[in-house]
Amino acid sequence: MTRLKILALGLAVLYGVGTAAVNAAPAMPKPLAAIKAPKPAPNVDFADAKGVRHTLKSYQGRYVLVNMWATWCAPCVAELPALTRLQAAAPNLTVLAMDLTGKAETPAKAAAFLKKHQASSLGSFVDTQRVFMRTFTAAVMPTTV
Repeated sequence: MTRLKILALGLAVLYGVGTAAVNAAPAMPKPLAAIKAPKPAPNVDFADAKGVRHTLKSYQGRYVLVNMWATWCAPCVAELPALTRLQAAAPNLTVLAMDLTGKAETPAKAAAFLKKHQASSLGSFVDTQRVFMRTFTAAVMPTTV
């Protein structure tokens, strides 16, 4: 009889039967709340695939995710598909994938690189002077702010 009880208890735990909600969906986390008032974004500029200069200030009032990456950075390249999926899943979010490869990088080269890695929907933005890296104190890549 003891073996039967142990077997029944084991099956109950295994299949989530009984008083404990083993297979219950996890509770949703509480909404995020700002601890401090947000600081305004610095007014840095960058170029798009056509060579047109933009400023970060022109995105004021919108949700913007800035991702700093480089073509030589393997973790950066591995992260590109996830950023593409994020942008597709959150249409109200602007993802600025900022290529910081260096002075030799051009917007056209960055666009070709993104296309090769199935991430062309991110748009091609280049900061050859690495102003973003200095402004946001990014010590490593990839860095997302």
